[in-house]
Amino acid sequence: MQTLFEWDFGGGNDKEIDSVLKRNVEEFAPGVGDFSFMKELIGNILKKRKTIDTIIEKAAPEWPIDKISIIDRNILRIGLYELLFSDRKEVPSKVAINEAIELAKTFSGRTSSKFVNGVLGAVYRELGEPGKDEASKKTKKNFDPSKMILERLGGAVVYAHKDGKTYLAFVHDIFGHWTLSKGKMEGDEDEEKATIRELQEEIGVPITIKEKIGDNEYIASDPERGKIRKRVTYFLAESPHMELTLGPSGGLDNAQWFPLEALPEREMYDDIIPIVTKGITLLAKKYT
Repeated sequence: MQTLFEWDFGGGNDKEIDSVLKRNVEEFAPGVGDFSFMKELIGNILKKRKTIDTIIEKAAPEWPIDKISIIDRNILRIGLYELLFSDRKEVPSKVAINEAIELAKTFSGRTSSKFVNGVLGAVYRELGEPGKDEASKKTKKNFDPSKMILERLGGAVVYAHKDGKTYLAFVHDIFGHWTLSKGKMEGDEDEEKATIRELQEEIGVPITIKEKIGDNEYIASDPERGKIRKRVTYFLAESPHMELTLGPSGGLDNAQWFPLEALPEREMYDDIIPIVTKGITLLAKKYT
């Protein structure tokens, strides 16, 4: 953290960071023998910095990256790198979050630990809370989900036929997963109309709703609003097989058609796989 702080404060010259790290180790931690680990960790953080900074801004939209204090943003860079890209057997998700919180408590401002916890917690929940079953069981606070803020979204398993093959449209998010396109509904507006609008904005193709697949509801954490309920209503929808073009919604870095025989299952969220499976089943029965 100290090396990243100095690097950031000095303008972010990547070529100088090795010498900064070496000097800091020699001056402040002469007995530490794992210099290679620190060098590799910092190098990897710099390589992933653009992706990590985008995730920070997505998880804390009220705080542009240059408005976050230098200490806090580099604590977040370390924590997010370990949370997203490290081997979870070596650095469990809860450990990465807790260590980042302790760094904020020790070296940063009075409210920094809450801010760091909020950002990392939001990302952790977006990832599906990996490793939560292995974590120590704690007494859970009783809460009523019906009293939480409800955010309604519409999404779809979008398919297209081309040259005798069937393709499904997926979007790739900045957390490294392929998922289904979706968007936020406003107020009590019609689910189908909202979904058609949002998907056309997000992936740039017209869709025709065929039928409803089902709802997927989960609890998410927002750094500003706290825990909220998200309910996504998914449909099966047809589109012409044309180039997918990402809109300005943010949080996504790619959109692609996949043939049915080559779906990106290993890189999909666990709760998306059943929705896709239901969509394919309907597709096979009625629309091929």
